[in-house]
Amino acid sequence: MSDTDLLKRLEVLDTNTISDALDFLNMNGATVGITPLWDCPKVVGRASTIQLGPKREAKPTVHLISPVIDTVTTDDRVLVIAGGVDGVSCWGDILANAAKAKGVRASIIDGMSRDIEGSEAISYPVYGKGLTMISARNRVIQYASGEPVKMAGVTVKQDDYVIADRCGTVFVEAERIAEVLDLAERIDRRQSGMVEAVRQGRSVAEVMHDKEFEAIQTR
Repeated sequence: MSDTDLLKRLEVLDTNTISDALDFLNMNGATVGITPLWDCPKVVGRASTIQLGPKREAKPTVHLISPVIDTVTTDDRVLVIAGGVDGVSCWGDILANAAKAKGVRASIIDGMSRDIEGSEAISYPVYGKGLTMISARNRVIQYASGEPVKMAGVTVKQDDYVIADRCGTVFVEAERIAEVLDLAERIDRRQSGMVEAVRQGRSVAEVMHDKEFEAIQTR
């Protein structure tokens, strides 16, 4: 199945369902605390990883993240930015405009953003830990890109799959995306049936018994 088809299947699900599938498969990927920084839409895509960190030398450097944006050539990219410094921005409106122009789908930052109105004004989704007004300039630099990074305790590799919505952000290993989607779709169907059963008057204690959830793996 093509990457495009996989992303279409991911798009119709949500982070809750993908998180449940990862739980069943004993996989990590669900994060806590990386949430929308404006009322932005759900995002799905593939990770372009970036590692940031504190600036330790006085000499000038290329502005963080900009080299990665310049190299984007496809329309499925989500910037996955690790290594933010508490209280310091690692995203802003100039970068947002550059990313939008290159067709990047969103930025997921394990850190903070400034100028969030600038991202919102162009409908560019940003997910992160919070907002600040403090610039990254002379405080934070880019260390690497395209390498595995840690996002809220989850290891994310280049080209892994990303889904983010109002509940937060989940990452799925590229090698196992089909397996996760197959199970997530079963979970979604099962839970939709459980909702309908409750609406029809069936006991919620019976509907939500552990055995009903365990049955998802075999049906």
